[in-house]
Amino acid sequence: MELMTAIFAICGGVVNTVMGSVGGSISTAATLPTEIVTAVESLGLLESIPLWLVSLISSLFITIMSFILLLTVYGRFFRLYLYTALAPLPLASFAGEGTSASGKAFLKSYIGVCMEGAVVVLACLIYSAFLSSSTPAADASLSAVSMVWQYVGQLIFNMLILTGLVKGADRIVKEMLGL
Repeated sequence: MELMTAIFAICGGVVNTVMGSVGGSISTAATLPTEIVTAVESLGLLESIPLWLVSLISSLFITIMSFILLLTVYGRFFRLYLYTALAPLPLASFAGEGTSASGKAFLKSYIGVCMEGAVVVLACLIYSAFLSSSTPAADASLSAVSMVWQYVGQLIFNMLILTGLVKGADRIVKEMLGL
């Protein structure tokens, strides 16, 4: 148990270091460009119906992507708990010379599972920094619906990248650590 706790503490320290060094630099919140706000506010009732449809479709897609992200992160936590709960079985293989390779393989995979948390945190922090530093382009010559489509399209694209990074955290860790 002390070995598992030490590995978890080291990986937790990596996560805290990542959050401390990158997380403090993100201070601005993402806001809608003023061109979009003024274009939407100037619409009448009939002109705003397509905008409602765009908003409904985009909010549904963003909600689905958020659920996928949450389920992926919670799944990683449960995987970490399962590894910890079942650790005595593979660690018992250190007792024999012929089976000690199994215990070493388990420790490598446990380190990989712990480091997935660091990759997920880093991906989320980079995503937040990217959103807060870049202002989405809003072309004032377009209609309000087109500007909102453009803005939502950029947001959904960025969310897809974040979801791909979070879902692929295990592959990234395997490539980094050679597991």
